[in-house]
Amino acid sequence: MAINVDTVYKTVLLILNSEQRGYMTPDEFNRIGSQVQRQIFEAYFEDLNQQLRVPQSDTEYSDRVAITDEKIAEFKTENNQTVAEKTIGGTNPFTTPSELYRLGSITYEPNTATYKEMQRVGRSEIYNIRKAPLTAPTTNYPIYLYEDNKALVYPETIVNPAHVKMQYVKKPIDIRWGYNLGSLGQYTFTNYPYIATAINIGNITSSISSNISSATNGSYPAATFTPPASGGTGAVFDITVTGATVTSINVVSQGSGYAVNDVITFTQNFGAGTTGTLSITLTELNLFSGSTQGYVDFELHNSERTEVILRVLLYAGVVIRDPQIIQVAAQKVQQEEVNEKS
Repeated sequence: MAINVDTVYKTVLLILNSEQRGYMTPDEFNRIGSQVQRQIFEAYFEDLNQQLRVPQSDTEYSDRVAITDEKIAEFKTENNQTVAEKTIGGTNPFTTPSELYRLGSITYEPNTATYKEMQRVGRSEIYNIRKAPLTAPTTNYPIYLYEDNKALVYPETIVNPAHVKMQYVKKPIDIRWGYNLGSLGQYTFTNYPYIATAINIGNITSSISSNISSATNGSYPAATFTPPASGGTGAVFDITVTGATVTSINVVSQGSGYAVNDVITFTQNFGAGTTGTLSITLTELNLFSGSTQGYVDFELHNSERTEVILRVLLYAGVVIRDPQIIQVAAQKVQQEEVNEKS
C-alpha cells in the first residue's frame, strides 16, 4: 500500500512552518523525496540479511524477517511483454526489463501447462555443464548465465522472449508532487495520477493549428474528434465559441497515449453555417511529461510513513541550512533504526 505523497509533503511543510524554519518548494521535495525513498528501499536488503542471522519471534506480526520481506514484496513483480518497462528484449541472450533492480529467478514457459525454473550458473561452471552428456542443458532442465543485464539461456534453441519469464524486484519510481500555479502564484496540488503521455488538464487554446469561422455561439462539452495517429485515447475537450470563433478549448480529462506533434481534428458540429476545420497540434508543453502536473505516490510500504517524513526533514535541514532540524531529525531516525533492529 503506497504512501500518499500529498500527505507527506503537507506534513513536512507543517513541521517546518510551525516554528518558521523555512520552506521547501515542490521541486526540492520531489528530488529529496525520491532520494529518501531509494535510501529506505536499498536498506531493506541489508536489514533482511541482518535479521536472518538472529533468532526470530514466531508470534504473529512480530517476525522481523517476515515484516522486512513484506516491505520488499511491494516491489516484487514479474515481467510483462505488453508493458514497456517490463519487457524482455533480444532473442537469447535476453535483455532484462528496464525497471529491474535485483533478479530473483527465470522460468521457461513455452505454454500454459509447462513451467521450468532455470538454474543460474556462473561462468566457471557453464563450460563443464554444457560439454558433459549427463548434465547438458535441455528444455526440461534449462540453465542461464546472467551478466551485463543479459541472461544467456541454454539450450540456445530457446529464443522466444514470450516463453521466458523473469521474477524480480523492481526499482522504485521517483515520487512527484504535481502542481499548477494559482492566480496568486501559489502551488496547487493536481490530484490526478501522473501519466507521461496524458494531455495537461486546463486550457489548451494556444495549441490551435487551424480554426473555424461562422460557428454558433455556445458551449460544446465533450467535443467529438478524430483520434491521432499515435493512438492516444480518453481525452475530453470542452469547447466554447464566442463571436462565431473558438475562444476556449479546455481539457477536462487527460487520457493517455498521446505524443508530441499529434494533430487532433475535431468533428464536432458547431452549428449551422460553420466553415473551416478546428484542430490542435500537441507540443511537449501540452503533455504531462513536459509539465508539473500529476502525482506519483511513494511506493514504499505504508508503515514507512514516519520514516519518510523524518528523513525528508533531515534533508530539509540541509537545504535551508538549519542545524537544529538536522540534529532533531537525525536523532529520531537513529532511534527508529535502533528500535527496529535491536
